[in-house]
Amino acid sequence: MVRKLALALALVASTSVVLAGTPANAWSPPGTPGATGAGDPYYPLDGNGGYDVKHYDLALKYAPATDVLAGAVTIRATATQRLSAFNLDLDGLTIRSITVDGRSAKWSRAGTELTVTPRASLSKGHTFDTRIVYDGVPKVIHDPYLGDGGAFTTDDGVIILGEPDVAQAWYPSNDHPSDKASFSIALTVPKDLQAISNGVPDGRRTSKGWTTWRWEQREPMATYLAMAAIGKFDVKSYEKNGIRFVDAIDPALPPETYARVAKSFAREPEMLRFLSGYFGPYPFRASGGIVDADGEWDYALENQSRPIYTPQDFANQEDGDSVVVHELTHQWYGDSVAVQNWRDIWLNEGFATYAEWLWSEHEGLGTVQQNFDRLYATPATASLWKAKVADPGAPNLFISAVYNRGAMTLQALRLNVGDKKFFSILRTWAQSQRNGNGSTEEFTALAERISGKDLSALFTTWLYTPSKPANPA
Repeated sequence: MVRKLALALALVASTSVVLAGTPANAWSPPGTPGATGAGDPYYPLDGNGGYDVKHYDLALKYAPATDVLAGAVTIRATATQRLSAFNLDLDGLTIRSITVDGRSAKWSRAGTELTVTPRASLSKGHTFDTRIVYDGVPKVIHDPYLGDGGAFTTDDGVIILGEPDVAQAWYPSNDHPSDKASFSIALTVPKDLQAISNGVPDGRRTSKGWTTWRWEQREPMATYLAMAAIGKFDVKSYEKNGIRFVDAIDPALPPETYARVAKSFAREPEMLRFLSGYFGPYPFRASGGIVDADGEWDYALENQSRPIYTPQDFANQEDGDSVVVHELTHQWYGDSVAVQNWRDIWLNEGFATYAEWLWSEHEGLGTVQQNFDRLYATPATASLWKAKVADPGAPNLFISAVYNRGAMTLQALRLNVGDKKFFSILRTWAQSQRNGNGSTEEFTALAERISGKDLSALFTTWLYTPSKPANPA
């Protein structure tokens, strides 16, 4: 993600959730409730325990005149313990009914925790279905340090995005990156609007003034990366090198900004080829980007297969190209390989920043080492040297040190192990953790295995020591 700021949200939702499978045995011994969190030390109540989500199926209808969003979502999951109850994350909104395996279930709410109690305990290994119907006006999730996330109304529609825990603002979910799942998303909107989401387009149908746009994201995705962009866009869809590209640009952008966005988006296939040369094959079947002229958020986000940008990201052509490279790099590091816990965020942002440096060198705008040297010249008293990059603390997830010192850590590693082993480490990390998660400890262990070196001092100095290291060059 390229971070700035965010605001605004107004929508009403009615959704059904399904967690899939065979009927539970009413005569089996009782189970125990699943955990109310995924175990993330920064966000203890994000995510939940006791089950593993396999698939989300969202069907949502949006009325721009009222900002009402109504829909149904089906979640398919498997119990990882014998469950007497399980939790989902949902912030706001009103629950109307819940069923588990087709039978009505009890529920209760406390803050963002929705506790569902089925009529009978669910056996370990059981794949079960839960349907939740709800509606209301979702809130913007405000964070004084990280900015806002949620459904941002625009002049002609809505954009839904945010990080780290935005999913719970608009659909019930196991809202933590450690539980990834595939998605089917159907968005029904007035026929004069477009509705863009993640993955590959799967057709659209118009009836009685409404058009339903269908999208399939088959590769596992973290819940916060699910997005919806509804409004009037110029949509360009094409296939190149086996990848389906879908770009959506708001025609209301100033002409000069529109031209820069279009030029950067036109280079997406070239950028993916360039990045694949370092990181290995592109991990998804789809790519693209979205820019709306009227959004009140202030950051670019790596929504899986379809990042969302702001007009300000394209103040000039070089900056526009660089931010697109940054968000496309996240498709490997951040999306395909998601963090195990949020303290590992440097594995996303440091890698994407390093890719910007590789692109800068490719474009003749400054080498990787020159970018490193520019930052290293920062005085020892600067905030860059005060952060623990691999454990920055929840309020500091997106401070510049996570990006810049994270990238500097990678350059220090490269200088230590040499180019051949360094790029083998990056490629192996992307491929070995593909469609999964990763931690700092796993990455450093991989680097030591491939390099054949003890790198503990290097990583301790660059990732965990809040002072300026010696120059590795």
